[in-house]
Amino acid sequence: MNILISRCLLGFPCRYDGKAFKKESLNELINTYKNVHNFIAVCPEVESGMEVPRLPCEIVNDKVLNTAGEDKTEFFNKGARIACNKAKANNIKLAILKSNSPSCGVNFIYDGSFTNKIVEGSGITVRELTKLGVLVVTENDLDLIHDFLKSDLTIE
Repeated sequence: MNILISRCLLGFPCRYDGKAFKKESLNELINTYKNVHNFIAVCPEVESGMEVPRLPCEIVNDKVLNTAGEDKTEFFNKGARIACNKAKANNIKLAILKSNSPSCGVNFIYDGSFTNKIVEGSGITVRELTKLGVLVVTENDLDLIHDFLKSDLTIE
């Protein structure tokens, strides 16, 4: 099965701060299943043309702004389209994306005040992948990811 996964979760330094994200338990899970499933890396922000490093962005009133107040919404919309095209082309049923991100956050994102406050909401890419019927989870959903990968479950 093909699984879409945030590039930063695979160790690529593509986050806004130029770093990767390390979660040992997720890395162990991926290593367990890498010979069974195909993990397809995606970074909607970088693939849309945003630089690394870049100013942090958050969703503010349905726009994505950076800390300088610049509107970066079109980059995020473009990145979502790119991720959706990868999902369609690879028959993606599961996406493992970075929590709280304005692109990849599932159920929770930063509130737009740039003060590290979390609120209910989903990132731009998550919204679009969900419309395609993709199950989107974060690196924090290890039990769900494990169960999905172990059973090779197909979502109808």
